[in-house]
Amino acid sequence: MSEEVLVSELKAQKESAFEYLYDNYSGAIYGVILRIVKSEDVAQEVLHDSFIKAWKKINSYSAEKGRLYTWLVNISRNASIDKLRSKEIKKTSKTDSVSDNVHKIDNANSTEQSIDGIGLDKVLDKLPEDLRFVIEQMYYKGYTQSEIAEEFDIPLGTVKTRARTAMRSLRELLL
Repeated sequence: MSEEVLVSELKAQKESAFEYLYDNYSGAIYGVILRIVKSEDVAQEVLHDSFIKAWKKINSYSAEKGRLYTWLVNISRNASIDKLRSKEIKKTSKTDSVSDNVHKIDNANSTEQSIDGIGLDKVLDKLPEDLRFVIEQMYYKGYTQSEIAEEFDIPLGTVKTRARTAMRSLRELLL
């Protein structure tokens, strides 16, 4: 199904289109979410919430602003960051056991495979190191531009310029 037809059917609230969307996009989106939240249980919850939000807000999607996948990634990324900043997660992270952390480390490879499966790492590798670093911190680790500037001692204006330049470069690479 073409993206144009899929969006049209989603806007018409056809359940079959939603099933198609979930079946074809959930694996890649889950990989992005898991890289940010680093917990399979939380990632499953955020994935569910993200697809529900996409279903409810599909009329706000505009093909002129970007591809459907990019729109879904942004919804998922924002939901992941919101979840990490929630009181619920802050309480849970204080009580994580050592075995939970070992389990997370063991599962890191499966996340890498999901991201690699859609070719995102290959596209990011085409960016200069300084631009790739900013994108990885923002989209994979959930940092805001201000947090990147503070954490890595990079001027905020530089972080913003690198993010904007990286997004332009990625857009050119993907089109």
